[in-house]
Amino acid sequence: MSTTRPYSPGDRGPEPSGASGASEGEAPATGAATGAAAPSVPPVPSGAADGTSQARGRQVRRLRLEGESGVVPLARDFTRQALYAWGWLPAATADQRAAAEDVLLVVSELVTNACLHAEGPDELRLACDNKVIRLEVSDRGAGQPAPRTPHRAGRPGGHGMFIVQRLCLDWGVLRAPGTPGKTVWAELGAPA
Repeated sequence: MSTTRPYSPGDRGPEPSGASGASEGEAPATGAATGAAAPSVPPVPSGAADGTSQARGRQVRRLRLEGESGVVPLARDFTRQALYAWGWLPAATADQRAAAEDVLLVVSELVTNACLHAEGPDELRLACDNKVIRLEVSDRGAGQPAPRTPHRAGRPGGHGMFIVQRLCLDWGVLRAPGTPGKTVWAELGAPA
């Protein structure tokens, strides 16, 4: 169950959002559901104006988060729209619904970690092919995310990277030499 919505992600269809989540060939969304200005989306090399591109058989979407407020629900809504566009939602089976909910949870954890332990997220990038979805959250923080060891299920806080580690096929951190910040990435398997 979503932590930002009172219903499961597959129950009501894609939500309106200002997060440039239109599929190729559709007009991009022009305003957030709350009437707020849409977050900016950087140009995509393939020339798509809506934050969507095809790169080596993968579908890619980017959401600029720098300077935005309410970034966790914004990132979840943007991701939910991508999951609809890519056919992960609406889910036909319980396994497919669980896979989509796992993706939304991991996005929430990565963005929340960037808010709590870095200077906030700069960008969310989603890339999907037929087998794997890759989530990337870039920030300007210097820290190194790691699951809390030992993990204590009963203690509040500190569970984000433990959840990511448990749900994902793999995850890691990318740093560009001479550039501040990092990109935390995670990969999940596509639903069966």
